[in-house]
Amino acid sequence: MDMDHEIGRLYRQHSPRVLATLIRLTGDFDLAEEAMQEAFASAMQQWPGEGVPEHPVAWLVRVGQRRGIDQIRRHQVARRHARQQAPLEDEALPLGLDTLESLDAVTIQDDMLRLLFTCCHPALAMADRVALTLREMCGLTTEQVAAALLARPATLAQRIVRAKRRLRELGLPYEVPQSAALPERLAGVLRVLYLVFNEGYSRSDGEALLDVSLAEEAIRTARALVELLPRGEAFGLLALMLLHDARRAARQGDDGELIPLEAQDRRRWDRERIDQGLACLARALELTPTGPYTLQASIAAVHAEAPRAEATDWSRIVRLYAALQRRQPSPVVALNHAVAVAMRDTPEAGLRQLATLGNDAALADYHLFHAARADLLRRAGRRDEARLAYRRALALCGQGAERRYLERRLAELER
Repeated sequence: MDMDHEIGRLYRQHSPRVLATLIRLTGDFDLAEEAMQEAFASAMQQWPGEGVPEHPVAWLVRVGQRRGIDQIRRHQVARRHARQQAPLEDEALPLGLDTLESLDAVTIQDDMLRLLFTCCHPALAMADRVALTLREMCGLTTEQVAAALLARPATLAQRIVRAKRRLRELGLPYEVPQSAALPERLAGVLRVLYLVFNEGYSRSDGEALLDVSLAEEAIRTARALVELLPRGEAFGLLALMLLHDARRAARQGDDGELIPLEAQDRRRWDRERIDQGLACLARALELTPTGPYTLQASIAAVHAEAPRAEATDWSRIVRLYAALQRRQPSPVVALNHAVAVAMRDTPEAGLRQLATLGNDAALADYHLFHAARADLLRRAGRRDEARLAYRRALALCGQGAERRYLERRLAELER
């Protein structure tokens, strides 16, 4: 066994679990991170000669806890000398683990949930929740999080520090919310994971269309969530992610250019991932009530099950978007509903619905609204209006692959 490779694998797989428990035991994010790093450093030294222990996570937690206690003792000694404090043994230290086996699977699961809900606490700004979740829950480095969120590493590091400071200053409990508060808090957690996935699946800016690692981290965390907290909308979100991600390989050509859904080679779709998504959707539908992520996953499932673009059941998609609009009204849902109507009926029918949305301030600077309108105008043969709409979409679009796609469409009309 290549021990360096094995420890690296264990780090990627288990570091969030080790960190989650160390945060509970030490009561401090930064101290827990230092202790975890020292625990893995100890593993690099000891395991090549001794072998991987039977309970590697528990071993790492116990070593990390010892390192954390040593740090606390050093800080207390410094304070005692500086302030003439009471003897060290009078000060509270984190409770220990009597045996490796005392850190059971249930304890680890509870700690993982505590960490996820803490990172996604509504007291933090949404951007801070996303950054903290990627850093602490997904185990990405500060540099990786900065690259994923298109931020400078120094700026991102400051954001994470501020988020941790705010959690500490507010004295927020490191716990899973009580049952009465759980639905609202879970919705916030799902929102964070959805934003992480979306930024990986379809970048909002820059030249690259996809960030596969970011989408995969969101899926991995969502898988952990449904194991820890098997609620309907958690399954619905995981289904939505899997069904969208299954189309990843077909969304770009070999030249990196965007390929719209109707033109994708469906043989390149990941059937195994589609089957996983459909299974999660079935589970979500069993667990009522049906929420917005489950409805969106149901829409994605209609596309996934159509053997060809022409065979898509647009009538069902129209009904599902109507249900989604009733459940969670938004201008973007209304936009997608109008496009579905156009595909079911005629481009003009969709344009009539889009006309009712044209004065919505939320859509005025949304490039996909103008891109959708341009496409329907093109399909309806209204070329001059389509050119104007494509130009408006281009003026608002900051994503490289999408811009090039819109430029190609505009060039076709101008020829």
